[in-house]
Amino acid sequence: MRVRALRHAGATVAVASLALALTACGGAEDKKTDDSGKADASASAAAKPDVKALSAAELDKLVVGPADLKGHRVEKAKPADILNPGDVSADKPVCQPLAQAMSWVAPGTPGASVVRKVIEIPTKTGSAADAMGALGAPITSVTLGSYAGEGAQQAFASLKTAGTDCAGGFTLNSSGSKTKVSKVAPATLTAGDEALAWTVTSDMEGEPFVTNLVVVRKGNNLAGFATMSLAGEVKELPKAVVDAQSAKLR
Repeated sequence: MRVRALRHAGATVAVASLALALTACGGAEDKKTDDSGKADASASAAAKPDVKALSAAELDKLVVGPADLKGHRVEKAKPADILNPGDVSADKPVCQPLAQAMSWVAPGTPGASVVRKVIEIPTKTGSAADAMGALGAPITSVTLGSYAGEGAQQAFASLKTAGTDCAGGFTLNSSGSKTKVSKVAPATLTAGDEALAWTVTSDMEGEPFVTNLVVVRKGNNLAGFATMSLAGEVKELPKAVVDAQSAKLR
């Protein structure tokens, strides 16, 4: 949905002028043809509106917050946690969107983005075992980006392609630190206008490290969720976090 509103408006005016000329000439069939042309032009204009990206300040009001999630702590990501798009790459170009989503970077070319960290609060904290369990509590990053034109749809499509083409793994390079991703397995989740989910297995010092990755598109906004645990494995998709964030994007 690039900026074509003026072009479509001009086309509609031209068609309307032509309709008047043809009506003056007489011809019911000509008028029918012209009406069809006006309908096509109007449908095309309606299908390609001039969509603008939201600002970071506007996204701050839409991103999930402490009041939206019970049993979770929500905080802004620290500057040290946030990477620039240029700091993240993959050895296979097609896998770049996945590498970005895993690294808390909004894929594609967003006009603005914001990041939050959501930490699940353990219900038991009495014993030493409970304390160790608390250390392994799931941590979910929420990266909310807003895009102009068809940017959100294009970024989502690139992630969909990456999920298929990178199923066998790739190498993620984040600020010079390389991580070997061995498997990208699809998962199922429904949210927003369209959603994708994967279980991503990486190699961390010889041990498997599992991250659950979800991407939801709602209009021209894209929300990415990467869930991990210091225990090395997360068993469920962050459905509560996804649902809370999706509700704010309606």
